[in-house]
Amino acid sequence: MAIDNISMSSSRPYLIRALNEWINDNNLTPHMVVDATCAGVNVPRQFVENGKIVLNISPGAVRDLMLGNDAVGFSARFSGTSMRVTVPVIAVVALYARENGQGMVFGPDGSSDPTPPPAGPTSSDEKKPETKPKLKLVK
Repeated sequence: MAIDNISMSSSRPYLIRALNEWINDNNLTPHMVVDATCAGVNVPRQFVENGKIVLNISPGAVRDLMLGNDAVGFSARFSGTSMRVTVPVIAVVALYARENGQGMVFGPDGSSDPTPPPAGPTSSDEKKPETKPKLKLVK
């Protein structure tokens, strides 16, 4: 049975949820980098720089955070004005902890799924040239 053509959903929404939980569990502040030029992105445009916006999605900064398979949504205040933010999952560029920068940057093509290695012999199966060990005398 060939399984080469089995299609799976994107891992990106699952990784976003896991990273957000991990960052919060470590009492750090999750920040999400968003490509504001993507279709369907609803963010405060006055804070967009070079087509990107960084959003604090910590529980103290947002209300009704929804990390869905298709979009991230929440309500937040920007310059005193409440706004409903909507970000398609494909527009999430990165999720990281503000305090130490640990997190994940997602691929520019919209995928976060690693490409599996091609089928066939692996590098460990290939013949390697034999080399003799070399010792160096250190005084």
